[in-house]
Amino acid sequence: MIVRMWEVRGEPAKFADLIAWVCDTAVPRIEVEPLHISSEVFSSTDHRVVVVSKWRSFPLPLPDPPKELTARPPHSWDFTQVDR
Repeated sequence: MIVRMWEVRGEPAKFADLIAWVCDTAVPRIEVEPLHISSEVFSSTDHRVVVVSKWRSFPLPLPDPPKELTARPPHSWDFTQVDR
């Protein structure tokens, strides 16, 4: 399993619009993919949105959000579980 963490910092005045775009547009686009397992969306008080998605393999990227909603471009990282 691969876990992808995607993070973006939103424009404060448009933060609610960014969350709505992530929940209504971006995440539904990946949830229909056969290799997708699950996704969770989180927000922070400093206007960041994080999506944690789990994949069987080959995670697909989230689409880029509208530039007017973001303070900077999104970043993403892939993780695999550590056996301990």
